[in-house]
Amino acid sequence: MASIKDVAERAGVSTATVSRVLANKAHIRPEIRARVLAAVEEMNYHPNRVARSLRAQRTSAIALIVSDIQNPFFTAVSRAVEDVAYQHGLTVMLCNTDEDPAKEALYLDLVRAERVAGVIFSPTLRLAETFGHAVDPSLPLVVIDRRVSGRDVDSVLLDNEDAMYRLVAHLIGHGRRRIGAFFGLSSVTGRERRAGYLRALQEHDLPLIPELVHYVDSKPENSYRAAQKLLGLAEPPDALLTGDGLLAAGAFRALRDSQVTVPDSIAFASFDETVWTPLVAPSVTVIEQPTYEIGQVAAELLLRRMEEPTRPTREVILKGNLVVRHSCGPHAAATS
Repeated sequence: MASIKDVAERAGVSTATVSRVLANKAHIRPEIRARVLAAVEEMNYHPNRVARSLRAQRTSAIALIVSDIQNPFFTAVSRAVEDVAYQHGLTVMLCNTDEDPAKEALYLDLVRAERVAGVIFSPTLRLAETFGHAVDPSLPLVVIDRRVSGRDVDSVLLDNEDAMYRLVAHLIGHGRRRIGAFFGLSSVTGRERRAGYLRALQEHDLPLIPELVHYVDSKPENSYRAAQKLLGLAEPPDALLTGDGLLAAGAFRALRDSQVTVPDSIAFASFDETVWTPLVAPSVTVIEQPTYEIGQVAAELLLRRMEEPTRPTREVILKGNLVVRHSCGPHAAATS
């Protein structure tokens, strides 16, 4: 099915011009109008119902509110959201909360004031727990990456517990028994990934060693310091895993700076594929999240919500991909 972008390319104009022609706006040259209408007919284009359903008091922009734009996960999600929005003649307002409830509240006020058509966002832990009371129910929205309480909403999530369980089981399969772990502080995903870690230990009859497991604010400098402390223990871990790519960057650097050999002295694994994880030596075993698919599905769900405000909510749960490389042991690289 042709999109507004396809029509614009056929007519040799911008998507904004196509929108203006279809809305019968004034001040468009007759030859441009004729060219656009000819392209619409040739391509059997039907204007997206989203655009028609945008009420007069709404803009043609959607908002994407993420918790940390420096996190490569959200960078990839943002690209997918923008791609889908552009295909439908919408623009994207990007907001970054830094997991700060005050900034989050500021941006929620902003999107209401700007009367955006809809919102995709990853709420802070505080908002996720009080979601039913804190967010305008009339605003079309889709939640990504975090579960929320108190209200049924469209959401796109990863099965974090299952993914972390498989990552820990992989380390255990390499004979690792003292597995250090860092999980994101103040995030729903950190809690879910910790639950997967604990389940893997329990099902493999391994005890929880509290001094090896920590919640860490997701900044490389924080995981760097945390990793140094673990390495300084009288009995350091024989494996270290991190709950996201930013934590991985700091922890891996600490291992390098401490001249601890991976995987001989310590195994290393992480959530999130990043540009560096396959390139360092040894390359890093990771859980690869379907980041582009998360953003794409979220944007498509938002478009449907804008078209059909009263339709039943939908929760989409995606699976992470275990990418096995060389940082946990001598086995050949594979994916599963």
